[in-house]
Amino acid sequence: MTRFKKIGLLAAPALALAALSGCATSFKADVARFQQLPAPAGQSFTIVADDPRLAGGLEFSHYADLVGQRLTQTGYVAAGDPARADLIVRVAYGVDNGREKVRSTGFGAPDPFFYGGWGWRGRWGRPWGYGFYDPWLFGPGGYNDVTSYTVYTGDLSMKIDRAADNRRLFEGKAQAQSLSNKLTYLVPNLIDAMFTGFPGQNGENVKITLPPEKKG
Repeated sequence: MTRFKKIGLLAAPALALAALSGCATSFKADVARFQQLPAPAGQSFTIVADDPRLAGGLEFSHYADLVGQRLTQTGYVAAGDPARADLIVRVAYGVDNGREKVRSTGFGAPDPFFYGGWGWRGRWGRPWGYGFYDPWLFGPGGYNDVTSYTVYTGDLSMKIDRAADNRRLFEGKAQAQSLSNKLTYLVPNLIDAMFTGFPGQNGENVKITLPPEKKG
């Protein structure tokens, strides 16, 4: 789960916390695709786990169904007999352990060394610049608050091989950063990003933005 740690003299403003929580925000992913797929004309496909650790589980089956639905919408057909499929679709997904980031907010007289670009502070030779947290930022009478939070990187890979000769026809990877490490949130969105404009141009690397989920 997302971890938050509060440090400082004041609680972070509500707006800052809302920004960190990612409430009602768009899902943004980087998608890279390489492809030599022929135009879809009813070719049959079967989906397998590209990572043996994912094979055979209900979780993988669920995500494979989502991929299959998108392939069907594109013009391919799920094979009745996987052994006789025209295309083999290999899927893998995961999320890392996350990395901690720090955001600071404060009130009081602004530090002239904090704003205005990169440079060096006086005799101490300390670097400063946009986004750099300076513990000297606020003097007497000022307040400062630091919030640490964890950012996770989720990724989805998909490869499509022609079954007849194992020729690779498609390679794609979708990656996104999120405050959530829940695969039930990340994987469906990464699948949607992967199939936005599918199969895309060979060698393209695009940024895909999906609208926030509608609340019922």
